[in-house]
Amino acid sequence: MKKKKIYQQLYFQVIIAITLGILLGKFFPELGEKMKPLGDGFIKLVKMIIAPVIFITLTLGIAHMTDLKKVGRIAVKAMIYFFTFSTLALIIGLIVGNLLQPGTGLNIDPASLSGDVSQYQQKAHDTTLTGFIMNIIPETLFSPLIGENILQVLLVAILMGVALVLTKEKSGKITEFLQVLAAPIFKIVHMLMKLAPVGAFGAMAFTIGKYGLASVINLIFLVGTFYITSILFVVLILGSVAWYNGFNIFKLMYYLKEELLLVLGTSSSESALPGIMEKMEKAGCSKAIVGLVVPTGYSFNLDGTNIYMTLASLFIAQALNIDLSIEKQLMLLLVAMLSSKGAAGVTGAGFVTLAATLAVVPEIPIAGMTLILGIDKFMSECRALTNVIGNSVATVVVANWEKQLDKEQLQYCLANPNKIEEKLEV
Repeated sequence: MKKKKIYQQLYFQVIIAITLGILLGKFFPELGEKMKPLGDGFIKLVKMIIAPVIFITLTLGIAHMTDLKKVGRIAVKAMIYFFTFSTLALIIGLIVGNLLQPGTGLNIDPASLSGDVSQYQQKAHDTTLTGFIMNIIPETLFSPLIGENILQVLLVAILMGVALVLTKEKSGKITEFLQVLAAPIFKIVHMLMKLAPVGAFGAMAFTIGKYGLASVINLIFLVGTFYITSILFVVLILGSVAWYNGFNIFKLMYYLKEELLLVLGTSSSESALPGIMEKMEKAGCSKAIVGLVVPTGYSFNLDGTNIYMTLASLFIAQALNIDLSIEKQLMLLLVAMLSSKGAAGVTGAGFVTLAATLAVVPEIPIAGMTLILGIDKFMSECRALTNVIGNSVATVVVANWEKQLDKEQLQYCLANPNKIEEKLEV
């Protein structure tokens, strides 16, 4: 196979697009703002294909498993992993917030706060445990395939996969049909990814054009603290987990460079979901593991969002000169642990979960969210990147635990990422 020139590589095209978007937003902000439809349109195109990708991958993964107990075991192990590392992310955010105290010295009067955060309050108010559970149940068996609720797609895919196993003597043709259907579905994914540079350009031009680089200067310490904390979490915590399981976190990130750059450009972790699932399977993780762990992690394994929640809460308290005792901070931690799961799949989940958390901790006024409303966009990229890396590591780890990981294939993919990318695009 003829090796692609660098300008033909998707990751290089996305880097150029992000750079051009920043320049356009900086020097022609009004024109940059008008580029918003390019980013929004690309994300809508990707969301269009997410449900079929998850459904086919997970359904076929389960259908090819003869032991249904394995499916339950995978789900339990994945949830234990998600809970452990999500909680660890919250604790790290709390520790860093107390050590660096990014909000100290602003001395803001709570009465002077203004700004519209009502939409996030309402979403947080509507997000109850009962409502969350009921929302997982779809209206019909096939309605999730035309919706955007990942958890509903997971439920239907699991039920269909289990049903195919239990009726395999009669339903073999359905399994064969799904296998055949997988080829054009993933071909559509590759076709859409050709538009990734356009989407990244539009999203970045709009962000810089609307908010400006200068708008973050007064709160740069919080943004910097969040980025540094997330980087340390990925390198030290996830890096250690990766090392223990026999692979290098930096090689994994380079292997996923196209998807990570796409997340950086669009601020949307969903934009990378189809590519992540395909690459994780190509890297030696079984179809069932990929189909279950990756999309479930998008709802339950939000490491970046969790770091953000505790850091942002402490920042607001410090900025308003509110002294939170250890007991109150532990309460904040417990509430955040629950609310981060309850708002899973909600648009703007980072801000919604923050509103849900502050609503239960009366010492910190929800109006304090207006302090970070303007810079939230600049932290969303880091949130999404950390979430995606965390889910990718989780997929390999759970596959390794279940002995459903081809370690030789994993090492080959991590050592030859560009070759794998070229093969996938054929």
